[in-house]
Amino acid sequence: MSYFDAASSAPLHPVARQALQASLDEGWADPARLYREGRRARMLLDAAREAAAEAVGCRTDELVFTSSGTKAVHSGIAGVLAGRRRIGRHLIVSAVEHSSVLHAADAHEADGGSVTQVAVDRGGAVAVGAYADALRPDTALACLQSANHEVGTEQPVGEVAAVCRAAGVPLLVDAAQSLGWGRVEGDWSVLTGSAHKWGGPSGVGLLVVRKGVRFAAQGPADERESGRAAGFENIPAIVAAAASLRAVRAEAAQEAVRLRELTERIRARVPRLVADVEVVGDPVRRLPGIVTFSCLYVDGETLLHELDRAGFSVSSGSSCTSSTLTPSHVLKAMGVLSEGNVRVSLPLGTAAEDVERFLEVLPGAVAGVREKLGAPMPEKVVQDEDVLVVDSLGKRCPIPVIELAKVIGDVPVGGLVRVLSDDEAARLDIPAWCEMRGQEYVGEETAENGTAYLVRRVS
Repeated sequence: MSYFDAASSAPLHPVARQALQASLDEGWADPARLYREGRRARMLLDAAREAAAEAVGCRTDELVFTSSGTKAVHSGIAGVLAGRRRIGRHLIVSAVEHSSVLHAADAHEADGGSVTQVAVDRGGAVAVGAYADALRPDTALACLQSANHEVGTEQPVGEVAAVCRAAGVPLLVDAAQSLGWGRVEGDWSVLTGSAHKWGGPSGVGLLVVRKGVRFAAQGPADERESGRAAGFENIPAIVAAAASLRAVRAEAAQEAVRLRELTERIRARVPRLVADVEVVGDPVRRLPGIVTFSCLYVDGETLLHELDRAGFSVSSGSSCTSSTLTPSHVLKAMGVLSEGNVRVSLPLGTAAEDVERFLEVLPGAVAGVREKLGAPMPEKVVQDEDVLVVDSLGKRCPIPVIELAKVIGDVPVGGLVRVLSDDEAARLDIPAWCEMRGQEYVGEETAENGTAYLVRRVS
Protein backbone atom coordinates (compact mmCIF):
# COMPACT_ATOMS: atom_id res chain seq x y z
CA MET A 1 0.00 0.00 0.00
CA SER A 2 1.38 3.43 -0.97
CA TYR A 3 0.40 6.18 1.44
CA PHE A 4 0.13 9.46 -0.51
CA ASP A 5 -1.71 11.62 2.05
CA ALA A 6 1.12 13.10 4.12
CA ALA A 7 -0.48 16.56 4.02
CA SER A 8 -3.28 15.18 6.20
CA SER A 9 -0.95 13.36 8.57
CA ALA A 10 2.60 12.20 7.96
CA PRO A 11 3.69 8.72 9.05
CA LEU A 12 5.41 8.66 12.43
CA HIS A 13 9.11 9.34 11.89
CA PRO A 14 11.45 6.62 13.27
CA VAL A 15 13.17 9.22 15.44
CA ALA A 16 9.80 10.23 16.88
CA ARG A 17 9.01 6.61 17.74
CA GLN A 18 12.38 6.15 19.46
CA ALA A 19 12.07 9.40 21.42
CA LEU A 20 8.51 8.61 22.44
CA GLN A 21 9.39 5.18 23.76
CA ALA A 22 12.48 6.43 25.59
CA SER A 23 10.73 9.36 27.26
CA LEU A 24 7.79 7.25 28.47
CA ASP A 25 10.05 5.98 31.24
CA GLU A 26 11.46 9.39 32.17
CA GLY A 27 8.82 11.98 31.34
CA TRP A 28 5.74 10.79 33.19
CA ALA A 29 6.09 12.93 36.32
CA ASP A 30 4.87 16.49 36.94
CA PRO A 31 7.54 18.89 35.59
CA ALA A 32 6.37 21.54 38.03
CA ARG A 33 7.52 19.47 41.04
CA LEU A 34 10.93 19.76 42.66
CA TYR A 35 11.60 16.11 43.44
CA ARG A 36 13.85 13.96 41.28
CA GLU A 37 11.19 12.57 38.92
CA GLY A 38 9.77 16.05 38.42
CA ARG A 39 13.20 17.47 37.65
CA ARG A 40 13.78 14.76 35.04
CA ALA A 41 10.48 15.58 33.39
CA ARG A 42 11.32 19.30 33.46
CA MET A 43 14.68 18.66 31.82
CA LEU A 44 13.00 16.74 29.00
CA LEU A 45 10.40 19.46 28.52
CA ASP A 46 13.00 22.24 28.52
CA ALA A 47 15.20 20.37 26.04
CA ALA A 48 12.25 19.81 23.72
CA ARG A 49 11.31 23.49 23.90
CA GLU A 50 14.88 24.52 23.06
CA ALA A 51 14.98 22.17 20.07
CA ALA A 52 11.61 23.38 18.78
CA ALA A 53 12.51 27.05 19.29
CA GLU A 54 15.77 26.58 17.39
CA ALA A 55 13.87 24.97 14.50
CA VAL A 56 11.28 27.75 14.41
CA GLY A 57 13.78 30.56 14.94
CA CYS A 58 12.39 32.08 18.13
CA ARG A 59 13.20 32.44 21.82
CA THR A 60 12.36 29.55 24.12
CA ASP A 61 10.12 31.77 26.25
CA GLU A 62 8.09 32.68 23.15
CA LEU A 63 7.08 29.07 22.40
CA VAL A 64 4.49 26.94 24.18
CA PHE A 65 3.18 23.47 23.43
CA THR A 66 -0.56 22.97 22.91
CA SER A 67 -2.76 19.91 22.61
CA SER A 68 -3.03 20.23 18.80
CA GLY A 69 -2.30 22.51 15.87
CA THR A 70 -5.96 23.54 15.80
CA LYS A 71 -5.79 24.49 19.47
CA ALA A 72 -2.68 26.55 18.75
CA VAL A 73 -4.51 28.42 15.97
CA HIS A 74 -7.61 29.07 18.07
CA SER A 75 -5.58 30.16 21.11
CA GLY A 76 -3.32 32.37 19.03
CA ILE A 77 -6.14 34.17 17.23
CA ALA A 78 -8.27 34.59 20.36
CA GLY A 79 -5.32 35.75 22.45
CA VAL A 80 -4.17 38.45 20.04
CA LEU A 81 -7.69 39.68 19.33
CA ALA A 82 -8.32 39.99 23.08
CA GLY A 83 -4.96 41.64 23.71
CA ARG A 84 -5.57 44.25 21.00
CA ARG A 85 -9.26 44.81 21.65
CA ARG A 86 -8.68 48.51 22.33
CA ILE A 87 -7.21 48.87 18.83
CA GLY A 88 -10.29 47.37 17.21
CA ARG A 89 -12.01 44.11 16.31
CA HIS A 90 -11.13 43.79 12.64
CA LEU A 91 -9.56 40.49 11.50
CA ILE A 92 -8.01 39.72 8.10
CA VAL A 93 -7.72 36.18 6.71
CA SER A 94 -7.10 34.73 3.27
CA ALA A 95 -9.85 32.81 1.48
CA VAL A 96 -7.75 29.62 1.44
CA GLU A 97 -6.77 29.39 5.10
CA HIS A 98 -7.12 26.09 6.93
CA SER A 99 -10.59 25.54 8.35
CA SER A 100 -9.25 26.08 11.88
CA VAL A 101 -8.50 29.70 10.98
CA LEU A 102 -11.77 30.24 9.13
CA HIS A 103 -13.78 28.71 11.98
CA ALA A 104 -12.05 31.06 14.41
CA ALA A 105 -12.90 33.96 12.08
CA ASP A 106 -16.55 32.86 11.99
CA ALA A 107 -16.65 32.76 15.80
CA HIS A 108 -15.11 36.22 15.98
CA GLU A 109 -17.67 37.59 13.54
CA ALA A 110 -20.53 35.94 15.44
CA ASP A 111 -19.24 37.69 18.56
CA GLY A 112 -19.55 41.09 16.91
CA GLY A 113 -16.15 41.42 15.26
CA SER A 114 -15.55 42.13 11.59
CA VAL A 115 -13.64 39.95 9.12
CA THR A 116 -12.13 40.72 5.72
CA GLN A 117 -11.38 37.70 3.55
CA VAL A 118 -8.62 38.31 1.00
CA ALA A 119 -9.11 36.62 -2.37
CA VAL A 120 -6.49 34.52 -4.16
CA ASP A 121 -5.52 34.11 -7.79
CA ARG A 122 -6.12 30.98 -9.85
CA GLY A 123 -2.88 29.52 -8.51
CA GLY A 124 -4.05 29.94 -4.92
CA ALA A 125 -1.76 32.83 -3.91
CA VAL A 126 -2.72 36.13 -2.33
CA ALA A 127 -1.49 39.47 -3.63
CA VAL A 128 0.56 41.49 -1.15
CA GLY A 129 -1.33 44.60 -2.22
CA ALA A 130 -4.62 42.96 -1.30
CA TYR A 131 -3.47 42.62 2.30
CA ALA A 132 -2.26 46.21 2.28
CA ASP A 133 -5.65 47.36 0.99
CA ALA A 134 -7.47 45.32 3.65
CA LEU A 135 -5.62 46.95 6.56
CA ARG A 136 -7.66 49.46 8.57
CA PRO A 137 -7.06 51.59 11.66
CA ASP A 138 -9.12 49.09 13.67
CA THR A 139 -7.34 45.98 12.37
CA ALA A 140 -6.30 43.86 15.34
CA LEU A 141 -4.79 40.88 13.52
CA ALA A 142 -4.01 39.47 10.08
CA CYS A 143 -3.63 35.75 9.34
CA LEU A 144 -1.85 34.05 6.43
CA GLN A 145 -0.79 30.44 6.04
CA SER A 146 2.78 29.80 4.92
CA ALA A 147 1.67 27.22 2.35
CA ASN A 148 -1.67 25.77 1.35
CA HIS A 149 -2.66 22.36 2.65
CA GLU A 150 -4.70 21.33 -0.43
CA VAL A 151 -2.71 22.55 -3.43
CA GLY A 152 0.74 23.27 -1.93
CA THR A 153 0.95 26.90 -3.05
CA GLU A 154 3.40 28.93 -0.96
CA GLN A 155 2.26 32.37 0.16
CA PRO A 156 4.32 35.60 0.15
CA VAL A 157 4.53 35.63 3.94
CA GLY A 158 7.65 37.77 4.17
CA GLU A 159 6.20 40.56 2.02
CA VAL A 160 2.82 40.47 3.77
CA ALA A 161 4.54 40.51 7.18
CA ALA A 162 6.46 43.61 6.17
CA VAL A 163 3.27 45.38 5.10
CA CYS A 164 1.56 44.44 8.35
CA ARG A 165 4.55 45.42 10.47
CA ALA A 166 4.64 48.86 8.82
CA ALA A 167 0.98 49.31 9.77
CA GLY A 168 1.56 48.10 13.34
CA VAL A 169 -0.58 44.99 12.83
CA PRO A 170 0.64 41.54 13.97
CA LEU A 171 0.61 38.71 11.44
CA LEU A 172 -0.27 35.17 12.54
CA VAL A 173 1.21 32.48 10.30
CA ASP A 174 -0.24 28.97 10.19
CA ALA A 175 2.93 27.05 9.34
CA ALA A 176 1.51 23.55 9.79
CA GLN A 177 2.33 22.39 6.25
CA SER A 178 5.71 24.06 5.81
CA LEU A 179 7.47 23.89 9.17
CA GLY A 180 9.03 20.51 8.45
CA TRP A 181 10.70 21.98 5.37
CA GLY A 182 12.25 25.04 6.99
CA ARG A 183 11.78 28.22 8.97
CA VAL A 184 9.14 30.74 8.00
CA GLU A 185 10.96 33.84 6.86
CA GLY A 186 9.78 37.38 7.47
CA ASP A 187 8.89 39.56 10.42
CA TRP A 188 5.83 37.60 11.55
CA SER A 189 4.38 38.03 15.05
CA VAL A 190 2.61 34.76 15.85
CA LEU A 191 3.19 31.27 14.44
CA THR A 192 1.44 27.92 14.84
CA GLY A 193 2.38 24.38 13.89
CA SER A 194 1.20 20.79 14.25
CA ALA A 195 3.55 17.87 14.98
CA HIS A 196 1.66 15.18 13.05
CA LYS A 197 2.22 17.17 9.86
CA TRP A 198 6.00 16.64 10.01
CA GLY A 199 6.10 13.08 11.33
CA GLY A 200 5.65 13.69 15.03
CA PRO A 201 2.84 12.23 17.12
CA SER A 202 -0.65 13.67 16.99
CA GLY A 203 -1.85 15.76 19.90
CA VAL A 204 1.05 18.25 19.94
CA GLY A 205 0.90 21.77 18.58
CA LEU A 206 3.20 24.78 18.70
CA LEU A 207 2.19 28.34 19.51
CA VAL A 208 4.82 31.08 19.23
CA VAL A 209 4.04 34.64 20.30
CA ARG A 210 6.85 37.13 19.73
CA LYS A 211 7.87 39.43 22.54
CA GLY A 212 6.06 42.74 22.30
CA VAL A 213 2.84 41.33 20.83
CA ARG A 214 -0.16 42.14 22.97
CA PHE A 215 -1.66 38.81 23.97
CA ALA A 216 -4.33 37.91 26.51
CA ALA A 217 -4.89 34.19 26.96
CA GLN A 218 -8.57 33.30 26.96
CA GLY A 219 -10.35 30.86 29.25
CA PRO A 220 -9.68 30.01 32.90
CA ALA A 221 -6.18 30.81 34.12
CA ASP A 222 -3.65 27.98 34.21
CA GLU A 223 -0.07 28.03 35.47
CA ARG A 224 1.30 25.73 32.77
CA GLU A 225 2.96 26.80 29.51
CA SER A 226 3.18 30.45 30.57
CA GLY A 227 -0.58 30.50 31.02
CA ARG A 228 -1.15 30.12 27.27
CA ALA A 229 -1.94 26.40 27.11
CA ALA A 230 -3.93 24.83 29.92
CA GLY A 231 -3.47 21.27 31.11
CA PHE A 232 -0.78 18.79 32.03
CA GLU A 233 1.91 18.58 29.34
CA ASN A 234 2.18 15.33 27.39
CA ILE A 235 5.94 15.25 27.78
CA PRO A 236 6.68 12.00 25.87
CA ALA A 237 4.71 13.27 22.85
CA ILE A 238 6.30 16.72 23.09
CA VAL A 239 9.79 15.20 23.21
CA ALA A 240 8.97 13.03 20.18
CA ALA A 241 7.57 16.06 18.31
CA ALA A 242 10.71 18.13 18.88
CA ALA A 243 13.03 15.24 18.04
CA SER A 244 11.21 14.46 14.80
CA LEU A 245 11.18 18.14 13.77
CA ARG A 246 14.94 18.26 14.16
CA ALA A 247 15.28 14.98 12.24
CA VAL A 248 13.12 15.96 9.26
CA ARG A 249 14.89 19.31 9.05
CA ALA A 250 18.20 17.48 8.73
CA GLU A 251 16.77 15.57 5.75
CA ALA A 252 14.73 18.44 4.29
CA ALA A 253 17.14 19.89 1.72
CA GLN A 254 17.91 16.55 0.09
CA GLU A 255 14.34 15.23 0.29
CA ALA A 256 12.92 18.48 -1.12
CA VAL A 257 14.90 18.05 -4.33
CA ARG A 258 13.86 14.41 -4.68
CA LEU A 259 10.16 14.88 -3.88
CA ARG A 260 9.92 17.97 -6.06
CA GLU A 261 11.16 15.92 -8.99
CA LEU A 262 8.55 13.24 -8.27
CA THR A 263 5.67 15.70 -7.99
CA GLU A 264 6.86 17.48 -11.12
CA ARG A 265 6.73 14.11 -12.86
CA ILE A 266 3.09 13.76 -11.80
CA ARG A 267 2.23 17.35 -12.81
CA ALA A 268 3.71 16.88 -16.28
CA ARG A 269 2.50 13.37 -17.08
CA VAL A 270 -1.04 13.25 -15.68
CA PRO A 271 -2.44 15.63 -18.35
CA ARG A 272 -0.79 13.50 -21.04
CA LEU A 273 -2.08 10.25 -19.60
CA VAL A 274 -5.63 11.34 -18.78
CA ALA A 275 -7.81 13.54 -20.97
CA ASP A 276 -9.67 16.54 -19.56
CA VAL A 277 -7.53 17.11 -16.48
CA GLU A 278 -6.66 20.39 -14.77
CA VAL A 279 -3.53 20.50 -12.58
CA VAL A 280 -4.09 23.16 -9.93
CA GLY A 281 -1.86 25.23 -7.66
CA ASP A 282 1.15 27.41 -8.40
CA PRO A 283 3.56 25.48 -10.66
CA VAL A 284 6.66 27.06 -9.10
CA ARG A 285 6.00 28.47 -5.63
CA ARG A 286 4.77 25.30 -3.97
CA LEU A 287 5.76 22.74 -1.37
CA PRO A 288 7.94 19.87 -2.61
CA GLY A 289 5.58 16.97 -1.93
CA ILE A 290 2.10 18.14 -2.93
CA VAL A 291 0.44 17.97 -6.35
CA THR A 292 -3.29 18.34 -6.99
CA PHE A 293 -5.35 17.78 -10.11
CA SER A 294 -9.02 17.51 -11.08
CA CYS A 295 -10.61 15.22 -13.67
CA LEU A 296 -13.70 16.19 -15.64
CA TYR A 297 -16.70 13.83 -15.66
CA VAL A 298 -15.47 11.94 -12.60
CA ASP A 299 -17.09 11.28 -9.24
CA GLY A 300 -14.36 12.07 -6.71
CA GLU A 301 -15.44 9.56 -4.08
CA THR A 302 -15.61 6.71 -6.57
CA LEU A 303 -12.17 7.59 -7.92
CA LEU A 304 -10.66 7.59 -4.43
CA HIS A 305 -12.16 4.15 -3.79
CA GLU A 306 -10.74 2.85 -7.08
CA LEU A 307 -7.27 4.17 -6.22
CA ASP A 308 -7.56 2.70 -2.72
CA ARG A 309 -8.34 -0.71 -4.19
CA ALA A 310 -5.29 -0.31 -6.41
CA GLY A 311 -3.14 0.34 -3.33
CA PHE A 312 -2.94 4.13 -3.16
CA SER A 313 -4.14 6.34 -0.31
CA VAL A 314 -4.91 9.84 -1.60
CA SER A 315 -7.33 12.58 -0.60
CA SER A 316 -9.68 14.94 -2.41
CA GLY A 317 -11.28 18.35 -2.22
CA SER A 318 -14.13 17.32 -4.51
CA SER A 319 -17.70 17.93 -3.39
CA CYS A 320 -18.39 14.38 -4.57
CA THR A 321 -16.46 13.11 -1.55
CA SER A 322 -18.14 15.45 0.92
CA SER A 323 -21.20 14.84 3.06
CA THR A 324 -22.14 18.48 2.50
CA LEU A 325 -21.95 18.16 -1.30
CA THR A 326 -20.10 21.47 -1.49
CA PRO A 327 -16.65 21.78 -3.06
CA SER A 328 -13.50 22.54 -1.11
CA HIS A 329 -13.38 26.18 -0.03
CA VAL A 330 -9.81 26.30 -1.37
CA LEU A 331 -10.72 25.12 -4.88
CA LYS A 332 -13.77 27.36 -4.82
CA ALA A 333 -11.70 30.41 -3.91
CA MET A 334 -9.24 29.60 -6.70
CA GLY A 335 -12.04 29.22 -9.25
CA VAL A 336 -10.73 25.88 -10.52
CA LEU A 337 -12.39 22.58 -11.32
CA SER A 338 -13.43 20.63 -8.22
CA GLU A 339 -14.96 17.42 -9.59
CA GLY A 340 -12.74 14.37 -9.67
CA ASN A 341 -10.19 16.17 -7.49
CA VAL A 342 -7.14 14.23 -6.29
CA ARG A 343 -4.46 15.49 -3.90
CA VAL A 344 -1.22 13.52 -3.87
CA SER A 345 1.02 14.43 -0.93
CA LEU A 346 4.17 12.35 -0.74
CA PRO A 347 5.74 11.49 2.63
CA LEU A 348 9.48 11.50 3.18
CA GLY A 349 11.13 8.48 1.61
CA THR A 350 8.53 7.89 -1.10
CA ALA A 351 10.01 5.59 -3.71
CA ALA A 352 10.09 6.64 -7.36
CA GLU A 353 8.73 3.20 -8.27
CA ASP A 354 5.57 3.90 -6.26
CA VAL A 355 4.99 7.11 -8.19
CA GLU A 356 5.51 5.29 -11.47
CA ARG A 357 3.00 2.64 -10.46
CA PHE A 358 0.51 5.36 -9.52
CA LEU A 359 0.90 6.88 -12.99
CA GLU A 360 0.28 3.46 -14.50
CA VAL A 361 -2.86 2.86 -12.43
CA LEU A 362 -4.44 6.31 -12.66
CA PRO A 363 -5.59 6.32 -16.32
CA GLY A 364 -7.44 3.04 -15.92
CA ALA A 365 -9.02 4.16 -12.64
CA VAL A 366 -10.31 7.38 -14.21
CA ALA A 367 -11.53 5.58 -17.33
CA GLY A 368 -13.34 3.03 -15.17
CA VAL A 369 -15.14 5.72 -13.19
CA ARG A 370 -16.15 7.55 -16.35
CA GLU A 371 -17.43 4.32 -17.83
CA LYS A 372 -19.47 3.55 -14.72
CA LEU A 373 -21.05 7.00 -14.90
CA GLY A 374 -21.78 6.36 -18.54
CA ALA A 375 -21.77 10.06 -19.34
CA PRO A 376 -25.56 9.77 -19.79
CA MET A 377 -27.52 12.02 -22.08
CA PRO A 378 -29.77 14.44 -20.19
CA GLU A 379 -33.24 13.18 -19.49
CA LYS A 380 -34.77 16.44 -20.63
CA VAL A 381 -33.23 18.43 -23.46
CA VAL A 382 -35.52 20.99 -25.07
CA GLN A 383 -34.85 23.61 -27.69
CA ASP A 384 -36.09 27.05 -26.63
CA GLU A 385 -35.50 29.39 -29.56
CA ASP A 386 -31.68 29.76 -29.77
CA VAL A 387 -31.08 28.30 -26.31
CA LEU A 388 -30.60 24.59 -25.59
CA VAL A 389 -31.93 23.80 -22.10
CA VAL A 390 -30.37 20.94 -20.11
CA ASP A 391 -32.32 19.85 -17.06
CA SER A 392 -29.83 18.46 -14.51
CA LEU A 393 -31.91 19.16 -11.42
CA GLY A 394 -31.44 16.55 -8.73
CA LYS A 395 -28.15 15.33 -10.16
CA ARG A 396 -24.77 15.66 -8.44
CA CYS A 397 -21.29 16.30 -9.70
CA PRO A 398 -20.01 15.48 -12.23
CA ILE A 399 -23.29 14.73 -14.07
CA PRO A 400 -24.28 18.37 -14.85
CA VAL A 401 -20.92 18.96 -16.52
CA ILE A 402 -21.09 15.66 -18.38
CA GLU A 403 -24.51 16.58 -19.75
CA LEU A 404 -23.27 20.03 -20.76
CA ALA A 405 -20.29 18.50 -22.59
CA LYS A 406 -22.57 16.07 -24.42
CA VAL A 407 -24.82 18.75 -25.91
CA ILE A 408 -22.52 21.73 -26.49
CA GLY A 409 -21.96 20.51 -30.05
CA ASP A 410 -25.72 20.51 -30.70
CA VAL A 411 -25.91 24.30 -30.72
CA PRO A 412 -24.38 26.49 -33.43
CA VAL A 413 -21.30 28.58 -32.70
CA GLY A 414 -22.60 31.59 -30.80
CA GLY A 415 -25.56 29.63 -29.43
CA LEU A 416 -26.33 29.17 -25.74
CA VAL A 417 -26.75 26.17 -23.46
CA ARG A 418 -28.79 26.74 -20.31
CA VAL A 419 -27.92 24.17 -17.64
CA LEU A 420 -30.42 23.82 -14.80
CA SER A 421 -28.81 22.51 -11.61
CA ASP A 422 -29.38 22.55 -7.86
CA ASP A 423 -25.89 21.21 -7.05
CA GLU A 424 -23.69 23.85 -5.42
CA ALA A 425 -20.59 22.37 -7.10
CA ALA A 426 -21.96 23.36 -10.53
CA ARG A 427 -21.37 27.01 -9.65
CA LEU A 428 -17.65 26.26 -9.65
CA ASP A 429 -17.32 23.38 -12.08
CA ILE A 430 -19.27 24.77 -15.06
CA PRO A 431 -17.14 27.96 -15.30
CA ALA A 432 -14.02 25.81 -14.82
CA TRP A 433 -15.14 23.51 -17.65
CA CYS A 434 -15.62 26.53 -19.90
CA GLU A 435 -12.11 27.74 -19.08
CA MET A 436 -10.64 24.32 -19.90
CA ARG A 437 -12.67 23.76 -23.09
CA GLY A 438 -12.44 27.26 -24.55
CA GLN A 439 -16.16 28.03 -24.24
CA GLU A 440 -17.67 31.24 -22.85
CA TYR A 441 -19.30 31.21 -19.44
CA VAL A 442 -22.00 33.87 -19.64
CA GLY A 443 -23.23 33.76 -16.05
CA GLU A 444 -26.01 32.39 -13.88
CA GLU A 445 -29.68 33.13 -13.37
CA THR A 446 -32.18 32.19 -10.71
CA ALA A 447 -34.36 29.30 -11.85
CA GLU A 448 -37.58 27.93 -10.39
CA ASN A 449 -35.98 25.00 -8.55
CA GLY A 450 -32.28 25.83 -8.68
CA THR A 451 -29.89 27.88 -10.78
CA ALA A 452 -29.52 28.27 -14.56
CA TYR A 453 -25.95 28.43 -15.84
CA LEU A 454 -25.51 29.95 -19.29
CA VAL A 455 -22.72 28.78 -21.58
CA ARG A 456 -22.05 30.16 -25.07
CA ARG A 457 -20.46 27.92 -27.67
CA VAL A 458 -17.33 29.62 -28.99
CA SER A 459 -15.81 26.80 -31.03
